[in-house]
Amino acid sequence: MADPRFFIKSPAISLANIVALTGAELLGDYKEIEIADVAPLDKAAAGHISFLDNIKYAGQFKESKAAACFIRKKHITHAPAGMILLVSENPYLCYAITAQAFYLDKIRTASVSPNAYIAESAKIGASCTIEANSFIGENVEIGSNCYIGAGAVIQAGSVVGDNSAIGANSTISHSIIGKNVIIHRGVHIGQDGFGFAVSPRGLVKVPQLGRVIIEDDVEIGSGTCIDRGAGPDTLIGQGTKIDNLVQIGHNVQIGKHSVVVAQVGIAGSSHIGNGVMLGGQVGVVGHVKVGDNVKVAAQSGVMGDLPAGASYGGSPAVPIKDWHRQTLALSKSVKRKETENE
Repeated sequence: MADPRFFIKSPAISLANIVALTGAELLGDYKEIEIADVAPLDKAAAGHISFLDNIKYAGQFKESKAAACFIRKKHITHAPAGMILLVSENPYLCYAITAQAFYLDKIRTASVSPNAYIAESAKIGASCTIEANSFIGENVEIGSNCYIGAGAVIQAGSVVGDNSAIGANSTISHSIIGKNVIIHRGVHIGQDGFGFAVSPRGLVKVPQLGRVIIEDDVEIGSGTCIDRGAGPDTLIGQGTKIDNLVQIGHNVQIGKHSVVVAQVGIAGSSHIGNGVMLGGQVGVVGHVKVGDNVKVAAQSGVMGDLPAGASYGGSPAVPIKDWHRQTLALSKSVKRKETENE
């Protein structure tokens, strides 16, 4: 069970309601049974619901004390006796939906700290929470039901849409932020892009005259930096999720519902399509295009355009099968050299 000091749990939920929420198929007539909480397989007890999405955890599944479990049809034979099964092609999604039902966002009492600075020209929507030592500059617009964490800075002219949250010690400038956006602690958005012209007397700074546009339902992890555009805007598309410690350069455009994992670096003016997945520590050079639904393996280097709908790996990134062939060939070559030197 989650620590009640930090999380507020709803009352028990019937399996009938869980089925209605998730669309999973309940095996057996158990609709009236109530579930008290969610839990991982190895921690679950009577009254808990869990999930199995990876057969690597079949051992935990067989020993689990969970009352019910989301599971793929092909894994049913591994189920322990007496466990109630809810069949789905996406057990993890079902678990996520159920966990959301049990643990709604913490209810905040709308309030504005007397230690917050809010410019007279700023517009603040209804039911907002603004914590101590935050700064809201001239002509800032903040929608309804927003959360501004302690020490956050929102500079002049920026816009934050309804139901959005700005984490503690984040800084926002030159930005238009949509609705239902979550920005975690220590994020920096809208600072100068890294733009310089070379001259005989050294590097001459290029004014960064664009903005950052963040569309609805985006989430941005702690420590991430997103530079504003040099002229065109930097854009983060609707529903995209960005992990901690990501660097996004000026003029970058990321499409809708993409995933950018921790420590990725995307250089200026690159275009990332819709539904793209960039693994941890991927590096993307400037001025390239990554097509829709591309997947790039962790620690890969994207040096050129990547056509849509395929998976890539390596540095420079190549089609994933070619990367595996290269890795295998290198391994064989090393073993052969070792054998020759014995």
